[in-house]
Amino acid sequence: MSHGKLGTGNPASVRIYASLTVVAAAILLAVVIFDFQLAAAQSFPSFVLDPVGFPVGRDFLNTWIGGRSAFSGGPADWFDSSAYMAAIAKVTGIPDLAPLYWSYPPHLLFFIWPFGLLGFLPSYIVWCVTGLALYVWAATSCGVERKYWVFLAVAPAVTVNVFLGQNGFLTAALLIGGLANLERRPILAGILFGMLTIKPQLGLLLPIVLVLGRHWRVIGSAVVTTALLVAATAAWFGPEIWTAYWHKVLPQQHELLDVAGIMGWPIVASVLINARLAGLPADLAWVVQGAASVCAVGAVVWTFWRKRDPVLSLALFVTATFLFSPWIMNYDMVVFGWIVALLRQRGNEAFADQILSLALWMLPILMFPFGFAQIPLLY
Repeated sequence: MSHGKLGTGNPASVRIYASLTVVAAAILLAVVIFDFQLAAAQSFPSFVLDPVGFPVGRDFLNTWIGGRSAFSGGPADWFDSSAYMAAIAKVTGIPDLAPLYWSYPPHLLFFIWPFGLLGFLPSYIVWCVTGLALYVWAATSCGVERKYWVFLAVAPAVTVNVFLGQNGFLTAALLIGGLANLERRPILAGILFGMLTIKPQLGLLLPIVLVLGRHWRVIGSAVVTTALLVAATAAWFGPEIWTAYWHKVLPQQHELLDVAGIMGWPIVASVLINARLAGLPADLAWVVQGAASVCAVGAVVWTFWRKRDPVLSLALFVTATFLFSPWIMNYDMVVFGWIVALLRQRGNEAFADQILSLALWMLPILMFPFGFAQIPLLY
């Protein structure tokens, strides 16, 4: 980041941050009001549909029905998309729901089973409220001053997670907690990174950081935690659940990258999909993604080869994580709220740097209109 005279304390900067915070809060409130209006206007006792045919909370149906499966054999049968849609139709009583996929590592059930104990809509509300509180608490406990809590809480990625009912709050809290505790609490950091394997694409570059920083206790703790979660899942549902996941879900995700099209691509935050939106054919888009992945690895190695400014290093690492993976979503970008707040409170960022940070902060929302217009947004 460059330094300049127009730092974070100048009136123009303060007005821009305040204005965007208000706008973001208004968008979040509008989504919440929209959901409640749909719930009040429809007669479904538990499942409320939006105009596109998805349940309100959209992907939260995966979490809710997955939680219910924890005590009824697990989700292995649902790795087949047709079997999963049949199960959803049976549980909801709605035969024509828009397509959903169960694409999560099986040990996610250890974190979501309580949400299957409530009705769908109450569980969705609890999911959003507790997830948001967990994320804000993690961010303010890991370096962000409490005066920025509203900026954190109304970030566009928060709105996306509420609208889509996704798990970005949980994964952001795990990643933030792990990164912030590398030196102070290495065992805790490793445990959090082990739990983060529920969203493995967010941790693909972590081994580089841990090895270069000689964080051996973190590595050991992460490996043990991951092994225990895998073993516990195999003991609970049978070891075949992992082989089924490997053989069915991973190829399905690769296929979705190719066939999702204009309805699915606007939420994918990868270089690959930006290249597809720019009109490149699939093979060439994968070449571009490969080049970006190599650059991301090189940037992380350069940054952590020796100790540098910790906030800037974290910012580069998180950005590189999103550039490295071809399958990463706008709802995973909650962690950028923490990064942008850390950069903001440094107090010496140039005005242009702040604008770039805020553009990244707004990206999860901006991806929708730009994506549907087939305009790529590379960050």
